[in-house]
Amino acid sequence: MNPQELFCLNLDCVAKGKRGRGNIQVHSQKDKRCICTECGHTFSVTKGTLFYRLRTDPDIVIKVIILLSMGCPVPAIVAAYGLDERTVERWQQLAGQHCQAVHEEVVEKQRLDLGQVQADEIKVKLQGFYIWMAMAIAVGPRLWLGGVISQKRNKALIDQLAVKVRMMALCRPLLLAVDGLASYPGAFIRAFRSPLSRRGEGGRPKLVSWPDIAIVQVVKQRKADTLEIKRRIFQGGKELVERLLLRTQHGGVINTAYIERLNATFRQRMANLARRTCCLARENATLSAGMYIVGCFYNFCTPHKSLRVKIWITERKWRWADRTPAIAAGITDHIWTPAELLWFRVPPEPWAPPKQRGRRSKETLNLIEKWCS
Repeated sequence: MNPQELFCLNLDCVAKGKRGRGNIQVHSQKDKRCICTECGHTFSVTKGTLFYRLRTDPDIVIKVIILLSMGCPVPAIVAAYGLDERTVERWQQLAGQHCQAVHEEVVEKQRLDLGQVQADEIKVKLQGFYIWMAMAIAVGPRLWLGGVISQKRNKALIDQLAVKVRMMALCRPLLLAVDGLASYPGAFIRAFRSPLSRRGEGGRPKLVSWPDIAIVQVVKQRKADTLEIKRRIFQGGKELVERLLLRTQHGGVINTAYIERLNATFRQRMANLARRTCCLARENATLSAGMYIVGCFYNFCTPHKSLRVKIWITERKWRWADRTPAIAAGITDHIWTPAELLWFRVPPEPWAPPKQRGRRSKETLNLIEKWCS
């Protein structure tokens, strides 16, 4: 138990979310509790992680989550470990919420030069109805950018996915490859706009479209025994599209192969997504939890064969260095273990001084200098 790696989770504390500042001390080695010397609150070392208030050995919980992330059905886990089915489902919900928080903190807060993004939807059968899962991937680093779940494949679903992609993208040349769904081009055009600042003028600012945004579509139509594929450039020039294809996938033609491979990975690793399965999900929350668990394991814990690089030891000797999508995107510098992912603590929003009129007190100025620097 290293208190320097922990931070205070008290929302009213000025030191919340700050690591290595010397304000966290060991309060009880037996009970595994720490104390924040700034606010005086004590907390368990498991607070902020998946294992908070769980009585089961964390090693067993980690093994169960690993099996869930690899497509093992819940009945098989129940039979192997002698657990109650409701316990496994509860762990899955908690792990899904934790992985969603990790994804929002580590991935969605990044600003990346995406290069090329592909998006697609999966039609998922639940008990008694169907649901749609829309996801996106950055082609260069093979990074899963997130997903949205809705009961209808409509404009609202695609708009939410487009906003997710927009929040992670730098204003750089970008290729957006989608299928023939009519909602995609309009959703991306609306999302990739920025307000034009106007000094001294009231009213709503004018929205200006980002430059060098190319939108392409791959339309597949099955006729008799043949599959006809049409490739359209909805927005952007042919030269821009070819340059982005060369940069992100080393040339080739317009395609959606990368997001389709990702869909196949999710179908393989989520028992609820298999085309013919007896493990249908009953609620949207179960599907959302499984999506974030598989997505985080895919981004942080699973090396991608196409991302590995050669490291030359001598002039004639080399070896392969495995990389995950998060490493290729520059988000992390090593392959995470499942325990590292599930033990990760998401820090709260940093403390901000209260807004006030007039001059601040010396005490407030000292707090600002100490904790806001």
